[in-house]
Amino acid sequence: MYAPALDTESTPPMEEALRLAEVAGRLGNVPVGAVAIHEGRIIGRASNLRETLQDPTAHAEILVLREAARVLGTWRLDEVTLVVTLEPCAMCAGAIAHSRVGRLVYGTPEPRSGAVHSKVRLLDDRDIEVEGGVLGGRCASMMTEFFETLRMKEA
Repeated sequence: MYAPALDTESTPPMEEALRLAEVAGRLGNVPVGAVAIHEGRIIGRASNLRETLQDPTAHAEILVLREAARVLGTWRLDEVTLVVTLEPCAMCAGAIAHSRVGRLVYGTPEPRSGAVHSKVRLLDDRDIEVEGGVLGGRCASMMTEFFETLRMKEA
């Protein structure tokens, strides 16, 4: 779903990504949110919808890359900054590399399947600026709370 672009000065990107992660969690999905920024404006936003859509590729990063490409009219996203609450997995890191995203900012590492810094480093040989740990504590807390709640429901 398309929403109008927002100026990043009035809506900090990681704050918006955290809001989207919250939405994902409320819907029963792992709480991951992502925004795409172009020329200082948020042009795409997405929540992880894998459970909602029953689609293994419906990660927030994939969905927001699709939205950014649609808005810009090109798959070449070299002038786009992708902001995501969780370190991308291998599938998402591959999509980020192939879409030529210029900059990636993520919140918290994903020690089990992170494919940027944690488990494998799929973007090391790419011309992508990467910054991790932005609001990392808040992003990590949201993940921890989600999985603790899920475990309590399953018990």
